[in-house]
Amino acid sequence: MNKPSYQYHFNQVISDKSISNLGPIGIETMQINLTKLCNQACLHCHVDSSPRRREFLSDEAFEACLAVLRSNKDIIKVDLTGGAPELHPRFCEFVERARSLAKHVMVRHNLTVTVDPHPITKVDMGYLPSFFKKHCVEVISSLPCYTEEMTNRQRGDGVFEKSVASLRLLNECGYGDESAGLILNLVYNPVGTHLPPEHTELEKDYKRELIKHFGIKFNQLFVVTNMPIHRFKVQLKREKKLEEYMELLVNSFNPHAAEGVMCRNMISVDYQGNLYDCDFNQMFGMKISSAGSPLTIFDFNKDRILQREILFADHCFGCTAGAGSSCTGVTV
Repeated sequence: MNKPSYQYHFNQVISDKSISNLGPIGIETMQINLTKLCNQACLHCHVDSSPRRREFLSDEAFEACLAVLRSNKDIIKVDLTGGAPELHPRFCEFVERARSLAKHVMVRHNLTVTVDPHPITKVDMGYLPSFFKKHCVEVISSLPCYTEEMTNRQRGDGVFEKSVASLRLLNECGYGDESAGLILNLVYNPVGTHLPPEHTELEKDYKRELIKHFGIKFNQLFVVTNMPIHRFKVQLKREKKLEEYMELLVNSFNPHAAEGVMCRNMISVDYQGNLYDCDFNQMFGMKISSAGSPLTIFDFNKDRILQREILFADHCFGCTAGAGSSCTGVTV
């Protein structure tokens, strides 16, 4: 009996499709997971973040990341993620020092962290919009829907109201205004087991509804596919929908989306300084290696990293289904 397609390994599929070269093409972006601590515990979170997590980027890895950024001009973007990256005790310092190196800094900002007190220190985080503005940080924020019901279903009761309040604060600082040069991008991911809709029309819907009902402006909408990792995978298993969802991803495989996967021009750094092809591989412990030895931020070697073989697994079907999915939306 032939095994179901959802069990096919990603490498087998790209071989069957005669896709021969999915190797690295550069290191434009360094994505750093500053902490797994978060003030939320969203159903779709592939990092399994929550207020209970206590992993933080170590001081040694903190300095090593900045040293690599200083000595590698080709790395032009720094993507700070978590958890809620702002909850790292040296978050502001990292942003300031990265900007002093002329790097474009992006922050994966969950919005509610601005209006909720710090889960550990209880410090008021209301300074964040002004801080982002001062350092021209690109803000990327998840908002699963422009309606309260759908957003709260995925992210928790009260999240939509807090998100709207935070977005208004960002708008007051100039974010979302094309003339201000302060970038606010929102992220949509489906509630449930389906692929995102066509992003252009959905972006129009978001802009129309948010300005009409809440007076909120933003720049772009990134649509991303829910990854069958950690919390979302547990949910799929509990609902007995994992096989169905994997079948959908495999059957929606797009060779053009595969060619544009984000792991080809980025690296991901965990809180201990280990290197990965992407944030998703990081969650599986799939470390970048050279000659059988894992590479870290402490022994950073650009040539060895660019000569590596990118590690693929079944979760990669999430990045290559339909129009593709990456940390900045579609890939085709």
